[in-house]
Amino acid sequence: MPLNLLKLMDVDYKEEFAKEIETKFIRPSKFAQEIETLVQSEEGMSYIDAIVYYCEKNKIDLESVPKLISKPLKDKIKYEAMELNFLKRTSRARLKF
Repeated sequence: MPLNLLKLMDVDYKEEFAKEIETKFIRPSKFAQEIETLVQSEEGMSYIDAIVYYCEKNKIDLESVPKLISKPLKDKIKYEAMELNFLKRTSRARLKF
């Protein structure tokens, strides 16, 4: 086989492999985007509910979710949990005496 054809096959293989990886595995940025879309499109759906719904729909084990949660999404979940009294309210500001 000519070298150019091998290079083209290699490029096609890499693109196909990248697409396959994209469909099989989810990145934290994609996960956060999907959760945000659910919360915005479904009236009254909380972030916690959206995560549970998304995981059930896509057959994702809930125990693997912490690895997928980005910092901004984590902050929104934390705020929501405090509003629902699932977490104690905390203040990061410290008083100086």
